[in-house]
Amino acid sequence: MNSGSRTSQIHQSHSSGASNVRAHHSNHHHSHQQHLQSDSISRAVAQYTADARLHAVFEQSGESGKSFNYSESVKTTNIASIPEQQITVYLSKIQRGGHIQPFGCMIAINESTFQVIAYSENAIEMLDLNPQSVPTLDTPPLLTVGTDVRTLFSPPSSILLEKAAGAREITLLNPIWIHSRNSGKPFYAILHRIDVGIVIDLEPARTEDPALSIAGAVQSQKLAVRAISRLQALPGGDIKLLCDTVVEHVRELTGYDRVMVYKFHEDEHGEVVAESKRADLEPYIGLHYPATDIPQASRFLFKQNRVRMICDCHSKPVRVIQDESLMQPLCLVGSTLRAPHGCHARYMANMGSIASLALAVIINGNEEEAGPSGGGRNAMKLWGLVVCHHTSPRCIPFPLSYACEFLMQAFGLQLNMELQLASQLLEKHVLRTQTLLCDMLLRDSPTGIVMQSPSIMDLVKCDGAALYYQGKYYPLGVSPNEAQIKDIAEWLLTSHGDSTGLSTDSLADAGYPGAASLGDAVCGMAVAYITPRDFLFWFRSHTAKEIKWGGAKHHPEDKDDGQRMHPRSSFKAFLEVVKSRSLPWENAEMDAIHSLQLILRDSFKDAEASNTKVTVKNNQFTDVELQGVDELSSVAREMVRLIETATAPIFAVDTDGRVNGWNAKIAELTGLSVEEAMGKSLVHDLVYKESSDVVDKLLYHALRGEEDKNVEIKLKTFGTAETKKAVFVVVNACCSKDYMNNIVGVCFVGQDITGQKVVMDKFIHIQGDYRAIIQSPNPLIPPIFASDDNTCCSEWNTAMEKLTGWSRNEIVGKLLVGDVFGSCCRLRGRDELTKFMILLHNAISGQDNEQFPFSFFDRSGKYIQALLTANKRVNMDGQIIGAFCFLQVASPELQHALEVQRQQEKKCFARMKELAYICQEIKNPLNGIRFTNSLLEATNLTDDQKQLLETSGACERQMMKILKDVGLETIEDGSLKLEKADFLLGSVINAVVSQVMNLLRQRGLQLIRDIPEEIKDMSVHGDQVRLQQVFADFLLNMVKYAPTPGGWVEIQVRPSLKQISEGIDGILLEIRLTSPGDGLPPELIQDMFHSSRWATQGGLGLSMSRKLLKLMNGEVQYIRECERSYFLLLMELPTSRTVLGGMN
Repeated sequence: MNSGSRTSQIHQSHSSGASNVRAHHSNHHHSHQQHLQSDSISRAVAQYTADARLHAVFEQSGESGKSFNYSESVKTTNIASIPEQQITVYLSKIQRGGHIQPFGCMIAINESTFQVIAYSENAIEMLDLNPQSVPTLDTPPLLTVGTDVRTLFSPPSSILLEKAAGAREITLLNPIWIHSRNSGKPFYAILHRIDVGIVIDLEPARTEDPALSIAGAVQSQKLAVRAISRLQALPGGDIKLLCDTVVEHVRELTGYDRVMVYKFHEDEHGEVVAESKRADLEPYIGLHYPATDIPQASRFLFKQNRVRMICDCHSKPVRVIQDESLMQPLCLVGSTLRAPHGCHARYMANMGSIASLALAVIINGNEEEAGPSGGGRNAMKLWGLVVCHHTSPRCIPFPLSYACEFLMQAFGLQLNMELQLASQLLEKHVLRTQTLLCDMLLRDSPTGIVMQSPSIMDLVKCDGAALYYQGKYYPLGVSPNEAQIKDIAEWLLTSHGDSTGLSTDSLADAGYPGAASLGDAVCGMAVAYITPRDFLFWFRSHTAKEIKWGGAKHHPEDKDDGQRMHPRSSFKAFLEVVKSRSLPWENAEMDAIHSLQLILRDSFKDAEASNTKVTVKNNQFTDVELQGVDELSSVAREMVRLIETATAPIFAVDTDGRVNGWNAKIAELTGLSVEEAMGKSLVHDLVYKESSDVVDKLLYHALRGEEDKNVEIKLKTFGTAETKKAVFVVVNACCSKDYMNNIVGVCFVGQDITGQKVVMDKFIHIQGDYRAIIQSPNPLIPPIFASDDNTCCSEWNTAMEKLTGWSRNEIVGKLLVGDVFGSCCRLRGRDELTKFMILLHNAISGQDNEQFPFSFFDRSGKYIQALLTANKRVNMDGQIIGAFCFLQVASPELQHALEVQRQQEKKCFARMKELAYICQEIKNPLNGIRFTNSLLEATNLTDDQKQLLETSGACERQMMKILKDVGLETIEDGSLKLEKADFLLGSVINAVVSQVMNLLRQRGLQLIRDIPEEIKDMSVHGDQVRLQQVFADFLLNMVKYAPTPGGWVEIQVRPSLKQISEGIDGILLEIRLTSPGDGLPPELIQDMFHSSRWATQGGLGLSMSRKLLKLMNGEVQYIRECERSYFLLLMELPTSRTVLGGMN
C-alpha cells in the first residue's frame, strides 16, 4: 500500500510481531474497559517503536550504500529495542522534514505582519520573481525572509489573503484564487495555521479552469455532491456494496488507474476490501499488509490532513528555506505539498505506482478510544483509507482533491451508520445466545452449553470450543485432545492462577510449553474461569488459512524479491509475522465472553449456595416493584401537568389511532375542544387527505417502537378557527408505554409552523414583495437566509440577525458553506458542515429538503438547535437562481416536554432493567428449591408429605413460568404457546390454596371450600401451570380485599359434562370465588377489563390473567351484589379419561 509518510505500512501489535496476550482480572467491567484502553495505547507505542526502527535501518542503508531488505527489517523490529531519542528523531523527520514536492511552492508568513518566515526554493521561479535584468548587489531579492507576502501578488489577491488571515477557521475558505503580481499566473492558495504563523501552499491553476469565475470551494462542493447523492441512494445493510461504490466514484472523479478501500483491522494491520482498476493491472483486493506499512505517525497525520497527494515519486524534493531565528524546522503536517519520506517513495517506485492520492476515512470511535479526558464523547477513529495509484506522474487540481475530501466525509458518515447497525445486530445475537446458554444451564446440567444448540461456539467466531467441568472434558470443533487440555488447565492454574481468564492469538508467545504439539490447528485461545478449576475455552487456528490472494493466482513457485518493497513482499512479511498466530480476539468478542463468564460464575455460585440454604425474598421483590410504580406515577403526574399547560401542541392516540389526549394548545389551534376531539380518528377525521399517508406511517413506526422526528402534518380546523383553512404542525412521534413497557399508543409533541408555512409558500411561488417580507420585524416571520447559485449569501433577514448576532451587512456576499456557517457561526465539526453543504446544493439543484436538524453556535457562543428547510429559489422565468432557507427554533416548552419524556423513558427502562435482573437472579434459588424437592422425592414419604411436596413443585413451576413472562407481548397479542399435558384438577386446587394460606392467617379470614370430592382425581388436558396462575391471582385478590375481622372467602367449584367437539369429551368448569363486603376497588376492575393504561399494579396482574384465561378458552366475570361480590370463571377442558361418574 502506498499512502502515508512511509517507513513501511499497516496495523499494530499482532502483525508487527508483538504477542497479543491479555490476562483478565476480577474488577469486572471497569478494569476490562481500562484494559482495552491501555491495550490500544500499548499497541500504538509498540508500532511507533517498530516504525522508528525501520526508519533507522532505511536511513543507515542509504548512508552505507547497501540495499534495504524490507522483510528482514520487519523481523528485526520485533526484537530490537529502540532508544527514545531515535523515536523522537523519526517523528520529527516525518512531521518537520524540511522538503516539499515540486508541483507547487510554499510560503510561510507571520500572521500579524504578513512577513515571510520561510519559503520553498522553487517559489521564486514559480512566481516569476527572478529580476528581468542582471541583478546587482544593490538590488534586493523580491522574495526572502522578511518580505511582505502581499507585494508578491496582485492587489485583489492581497485583499483576499488579508481577509482569509482574519478568519477564525481559515481552512474553510480554501482554496483562494490569487494571481502573481509579476506574471499574472493564477494559483490555488491553500492556507492553514501552524505554531509560528500561516503556511500558504500555492498550486498552479489552469486559466481555463471553471473555478476562475467562482470560489474554488464551491466548485469542489458541486463536484462532490453528485457522487454523494449516489452513495446516499444505496440500500442499507451492505458495507461491501458501499465500499465498491465509493471506489468507482473516486476513480470516475479523479481518473487514477487504481482506487482501493484499505481497511485497518483492530490489531492495526490492513486489508484491501474494495478495488476499481484498469483492466491490465494486477488486482490487490484481498491483500493484507503489516501494521508497519502505514506508520502510526502517518495515521496521526491523516486525522489532521485528510487528503495526501504524491504527484511523482521520482521527483526531487524541494528544500524549504526558513528564518534562522525559528527554534525548529517548520511543521509541514497540514501542508498539501509535504514531500514523502525516501522510504515511501522507494516503495511506490518498486510497486510501479508513480503517483498516488490517499484519502482518510474517519468514523466515530468509542469511549475507550476517546480516553479518560474524552468526557464520554466519541473520538475520531481512522477506519481506513481510500488509496489511488497511477502508473505515471499525475497531479489533480486542489478543487478536485477537496471534492474527494467532501466525498470521504459523506462516506464516513454513511459507513459509521452501517457499522453501528452491524454492531447492534451482533450485540443482539450475542445477548440472545447468552440468554439461551444461561437458560440451558439453569434447566440442565452445565454440559448443555456444549451438547445442545446453540452452543458456546455460537457466541464468537472460533474454530473450536470446550467446557472443562469437574475434571471432565467436553470438546467442540477443532480442539486439543483431553491430555492436552488437562495440561493447558494445569499451566493456566500455575502461570495465571490469579486471573479470571486469558486471551491470546499465540499460545507459543503466551508462554505455554506445549504450544508446538498443538501445531497450526490451535494457535489462539480465549479462556474464562467459571470456578477456580472449571473453564470455558474458545480456540482459533493459524491465520494464514484465513488470508487469500483475492483475484489472482499466487503460485507457490512464484519467486518474490523479499529485499524490495512492493505488495507481494509486504504480503510475504505478513505471513511471516503471523506464523503460529491466529486472528486476534476483538474487543467486542472479549466483551461477549466476559459477560457470559460473569453470568455463569454467579449462577454456579448461587446454585452451590442453594444446596444448603434457600431463601426467596418475596417482600424485597414487591418493595422494589412498588417503589418503581411510585416513582413512575410521580413522573406521569408531572407529564400530565406539563402536557395540559404547555404552549406547544401535544396530543396522543391509542393503538387504533383514536385520540385519547388533546392539550389546550392543540385545541386552540384547531378550534376543537378536548371533549369533541376524544375518540376521533386522527387519520380520517382530523388531518387533511395529503397528510393521511404520512400520519399512517408515523403510527405504524411508533407502534413498533420506532421514533420519527420533525415530520410536518396538516390538520383541519373547526368552528371559529375554520377561517385559517389549515394548521401546519411539525411533530415528533413516539410510542406511549405502560408500566410494564407495553406499547399502548402514540404521543405527538409538536410545534405550530402555520405562520412560517404561509411565508414560505409566498417565497416559493413569488407571491408579493418578498424583500418587504424578509426585512419585516414581524415576530411571525421565521429566521430566513438565501443563497445564490454559487452558495453565496444573498439574504439575511431581521430574525436571522437576532438569532445569530451577525448583521446583514456582515454576512451578505459571503460563502454560506465555510464562511458564514463554519467561520462566523461555528459548527460542531466537519461532518455537520458536510451535511449542510449537501443539503444546500441539493436545494439549488431543485431537491427540496424539509425539517433537517441543524445546529450551530451564535456570535456569543450560545448553541442554537433548529430545523432547516431549504427550497429552490426561481426567477420569473422559472429558472433556479439559488435557494431559500428557513430555520425553525424549538420553543422552550417543546424542549422541556421532550426532556421530561426522555427522563420518563429512562426511568422506565431503569425499572425494567431491575425487574429483568430480579427475574434472572430469582431463578437460582428456585433451582435450589427444585434440587431440594428432587432429594426429598428419593426418600420414604407418607401420602400427606407427598401431596405437600407435589404442591411445592407445582408452585415452583408456576413461579418459573411467570419469570419467563417479563416480556408480556405474547400474552397481549394472544400468540403465547400453551404447554398442554394431562393433570389432576386436585393438584391445581391444592397449589392455589397453598399460595393464599399465609395471607388468610395474617388477615384472620376463614376459607370455605365447596368442592366436590370427585374433583381430586379428575384428570383433564391443558396447561396446568397457566390455569394454576390464573386461579391463584383471582383468589389472592379476593383474599386481599375481604373485610376483617370475621371475614371469609369461599371457593365453589362446579364441573359438568360437555362435548367440546366431535369425539372429544370435556368438562365445563365453573369456579366461583366469593367474599362479603364492598369487594375489589373499582379502579382495579377498570384496569382488568380496560387495559390501554394501568393505574394499579394489581390491575396489571388481573388483566394478564384475564387474557391468559381467554387463551385457554375461558372467560371471567366480576359480579357485585348487595352484600357480597364474586369472580365467576368459566372454562372448558378436554378430559384425559372418563371419570365423570354421577355428574349430570
